Amino acid sequence: MPELYFAAFVFDLDGVITDTVAIHSAAWKQMFDAFLQAYAKRKQLPYKEFSHARDYLSYVDGKPRYQGVASFLKSRGIELPFGDPSDPPHMETICGLGNRKNHIFNRMIANGNVIVFQSTIDFIHQLKDQGIRVGVASSSKNCKAVLEAAGILDLFETRVDGLVSAELGLRGKPEPDIFTTACDNLHVHYREAIIVEDAVSGVQAGKKGGFGMVLGIAREGNAAKLKAHGADLVISDMREIDIETINQWFSS
Repeated sequence: MPELYFAAFVFDLDGVITDTVAIHSAAWKQMFDAFLQAYAKRKQLPYKEFSHARDYLSYVDGKPRYQGVASFLKSRGIELPFGDPSDPPHMETICGLGNRKNHIFNRMIANGNVIVFQSTIDFIHQLKDQGIRVGVASSSKNCKAVLEAAGILDLFETRVDGLVSAELGLRGKPEPDIFTTACDNLHVHYREAIIVEDAVSGVQAGKKGGFGMVLGIAREGNAAKLKAHGADLVISDMREIDIETINQWFSS
């Protein structure tokens, strides 16, 4: 292997390492549909269900949980008090709805619904064999639980997730805070790091952070959108790229 021009990879979790996007989307839909039905009945308005393509991808995907709730509600013209992170799931606050979604999601993964993208896991092993640093950065407060359920927690040298973000006061995507913090933890310069993301908000964060490369994974037929918002390269799966190709991109 020739000299490497990069030092680290920082991977997003959902949709990149684990096939949990469908679980997240289903949990959001279950929570929001129940809320929207009750809200429509109370306000005597027509009910419009929560959609994966229209709502999850546009307003929720990649964002911290409460930010996702607020973003979607704003899209429907619904105003709720923010509340407090300690709000119980039955409360109609932004935090309460977010906690209700989290309860549903945790119940789903407890039933063994975590599937990994094996091509990503294989690629991570190749990186580690070459001495390349590897971290995971996710908006999810369930990141550790998901990695543990999948049996891959020990693959990552650092984990910057929703819990860490809350503790350190990090801003959510599209701000780059979770990725810059992961690089700081790995002791690598941002220009020597590659960010791997499948969400628009994630590639926007990568572009803002000035990283060496932002690699987009288009699993939702959204390659053009990822490219337009900051991805340097876009693939549909990690099997489509290798370390040598990335190194050549850097050297050029």
